[in-house]
Amino acid sequence: METGEGAVRLSTLENGLRVVTQAMPHVATAAVGVWVGAGARHERGHEHGLSHLLEHMAFKGTGRRDARAIAEAIEAVGGDFNAETGVEHTSYTVRLMGRDVPLGIEILADILVDSRFDEVELAREKNVILQEIGAVEDTPDDLAADLFLEAAFRGQALGRSILGTPQSVRAFTRADILACLARNYRAPRMVLSAVGAVDHEAVVAQARRLLSTLPAAEPPPPAPARYLGGEILLDRDLEQAQLLIGFRGLSCVSEAAYAMQVFVHLLGGGMSSRLFQEVRESRGLAYSVDAFHWGFADTGLFGMSAGTAPEDVEELAPVLIDTLREAARDATAAEVSRAREQLKVAHLSALESPMARADQIARQLLALGRVLPQDEVIVKLDLITLDDIRFVAGGLMESEPTFALVGPLPEEVDGVVRVVRGLKSASGG
Repeated sequence: METGEGAVRLSTLENGLRVVTQAMPHVATAAVGVWVGAGARHERGHEHGLSHLLEHMAFKGTGRRDARAIAEAIEAVGGDFNAETGVEHTSYTVRLMGRDVPLGIEILADILVDSRFDEVELAREKNVILQEIGAVEDTPDDLAADLFLEAAFRGQALGRSILGTPQSVRAFTRADILACLARNYRAPRMVLSAVGAVDHEAVVAQARRLLSTLPAAEPPPPAPARYLGGEILLDRDLEQAQLLIGFRGLSCVSEAAYAMQVFVHLLGGGMSSRLFQEVRESRGLAYSVDAFHWGFADTGLFGMSAGTAPEDVEELAPVLIDTLREAARDATAAEVSRAREQLKVAHLSALESPMARADQIARQLLALGRVLPQDEVIVKLDLITLDDIRFVAGGLMESEPTFALVGPLPEEVDGVVRVVRGLKSASGG
């Protein structure tokens, strides 16, 4: 753990809840939140979308405050609430002045241990989520990303959309929410993180007073992931086609994940990247093109994405594939150095934001069991060599490919699919 001014301090309560803080000198505001190591992946078969509904319902009234009173209490001191459901995490956060941190913690504790889950509010919030699902259906890039994950992990909770389906959301009951809460919201898989104008001892004392009733038992783990690969093509009357191609990636706890992030960045992370230069600058096939890597607890997913004119899909797909092959084969030391420096700036920039830092250290605790000193991350990036990049990149195409396409399907779409399906055999996998 870091020492000195601005040090990260960690305490563990008797029930297993970890309380982590970092004071930022000369910062007047604070970011406070509770991160739960449970998300969409932890849902059972009939619970598709329940984690997200639970997150929404937490703000809809407690034994002490109704939904309006919760909002007014925070906004009266200039603060704002946010919450997010992910694949493996759910977070509840508040940003406010340092003097008002006790109020923020009080309300966070209130919604986590004393939410009412009123039936009238539940019916209303289901309708809100149905509108949210409709918004994704009307947002091709979001829809394509959901389908890409589904194709990679078909038939598993990891591959299901976070929002659920209209049918699953309509079927949820208050009892379903309470069962999900009791199973997953347990102290050993929760972190209270506070960064900015905060005092560690005061935060710990308040957490002990308000959150000691959280269950101390370990929650059940999710089912192991099985990367499958495959394709999902959705014909839509759109101006552009959204295309994603990818392969099995690495776990977020893998030591090789650092090299993977560097490779992803040199491939598609900026204006000097291989994909930007080839796809946009040289060929004009897409306005936006990038590469990404989603690391999960026991697996990962690498991908390349772009939006293009429907008539250009047949040209774009092979260009993405060829650019990936070429980068894996002949990436240069200069490209590796440039990508490393960009990632270091991104990492250090996050440390300057209380909310980004609170999120970062909470996720590290949940994934790794410790907070990484900032110097350690920089050293790990600096140690990555060209050989490391070629190793992780060369192994990507050994898995079955994953392919998602949303938009007007080209006349020769079968040919595009054959090209993608042929990737593994072409790579010698």
